Amino acid sequence: MTHDWIALQKLAHDEFTARMDRITEWDQATPDADWTVRDLVRHVVLEQQWIPPLLSGLSPLEARRALAPLGADLAAEWRTYSEAATAAWRATPLDAPVTLSYDTVTALDYLREQVSEVAIHTWDLARATTADDTLDGSLVEAVWTVFEPQRDTLEASGLFASPVPIAEDAPLQSRLLALTGRDARV
Repeated sequence: MTHDWIALQKLAHDEFTARMDRITEWDQATPDADWTVRDLVRHVVLEQQWIPPLLSGLSPLEARRALAPLGADLAAEWRTYSEAATAAWRATPLDAPVTLSYDTVTALDYLREQVSEVAIHTWDLARATTADDTLDGSLVEAVWTVFEPQRDTLEASGLFASPVPIAEDAPLQSRLLALTGRDARV
């Protein structure tokens, strides 16, 4: 199955925005015990902030120097950097090389990674704010194609907790979350 990752990027951002708009308590805990809602949103905004300079060909070091400090209004910062990232993705050929901290990859590979991250963090934010945590089915299916082949390396990367044991016939969203160390049953 071929996925339209540009459309999925917009969808992931729309889903994150819908959950962010429900935030009433920024210091609320999230499924990640080390992060509050504020920490989670800040992390996702920072990731989006990197996208335009990296897609323009800057190295990670050059991009870091180009980044402005985030302001206190994280909802406004999200909207600014979400729009900038979306525009950058649309303007960049998917086969363009992008230098990341760990490797040089195609823009498509970086896009798939970023869509996946925003989707997973959308669920985290939904859980933290008691919003609807059901992700769009096409988004879940696409993100599964990114994470499932990495099943054996996700935990070792240090970016994810240990996979949560779950039945093979569980809904795909539950299996995806379990793969990233999240338990949708709790």
